[in-house]
Formats: sequence, C-alpha cells, structure tokens
Amino acid sequence: MTFAQIAWLPLCAGLTAAGVVLAFLAFRRRGAAAGLRVTAWALLPLAAYLTGVLETIWNMVASVVTFVTRLVLSPTVWAGVALAGLSVVLFLVSGVMRGRTLRLGRRSRTEKKAPAPATATQPTQPAQPGRPADVTKPMARPVESKNDDFSDIEDILRKRGIS
Repeated sequence: MTFAQIAWLPLCAGLTAAGVVLAFLAFRRRGAAAGLRVTAWALLPLAAYLTGVLETIWNMVASVVTFVTRLVLSPTVWAGVALAGLSVVLFLVSGVMRGRTLRLGRRSRTEKKAPAPATATQPTQPAQPGRPADVTKPMARPVESKNDDFSDIEDILRKRGIS
C-alpha cells in the first residue's frame, strides 16, 4: 500500500477531533494543565498532515520495513552481513597481533641494551668562596630505562618531589 492509496485528511481530522473530545474530558476531570497537554497531542496528527511531515514519516517507516524484509529474506544480504562480521573479527585479531609484536619488540631491544650499572658517588665540586657546599642535597637517581607506560609519569613525579 502506498501513501496515496490512503485518505489521510479524514483520518488525521478524525484523530484530531477525537483528541479534542478527550482533551475536553481531561480538562473537566483533571484540570487545565492536563486538558492543554491532551489538546497539544490531539493537534499533532492534523499538523503532520498539513505540513507534509506525515508523508515523510510514512516513507521512512516504509524504507525501514523494506530494509528489514530484505535483510531477513535475502541470502545476498546475509552474505554481506557475514563479510562485515569477518571484517570486524580480522580487525580485532590484527590489533591483538600488533600489540604482541610491539611488546615483544620492546623486550628484545631492552635485552640487547643492558643498562650499565649506575654508581652512587657524588661528583666532587669545589666549594665556592662564601657559599658552603651542598651536602644536604641528595644526588638525583639515574633514570632507569623502563619501557612501561608509566615511566614518564614517574619521572615527572620524581622531579616534582612527589613519590
């Protein structure tokens, strides 16, 4: 059935008239606020017809029904859905494989570059005249080469004195 095969004006006018009657009853029983709210709802079918929105809504619903019917009954569409699902699975698997490759690559690089042991001696600085040597200031720890996600954050916190 197409949009033109239905007599929409009498249908929308009838819905609006029935809504106005219900609005009058709501106004008498539940007050002005309820009556106005039902009147607002009652005017929508006729407004949708007069503005052309009713035909647009009809076309949208018809398109969705056609799409769903084709989806359920067409083997070609199901093949497309299966291919889309396979594509999603392949994206997920490739992401997992890439993550493992990157982690293994980082481990092999860190094993090749063994960090030299750090010495805890302070460099000797000559004391300037009139200014005592800083004995109370501890020497900054050498930054270890960590390859985890939080090493940069830990370095910033250590520089700010937060640990």
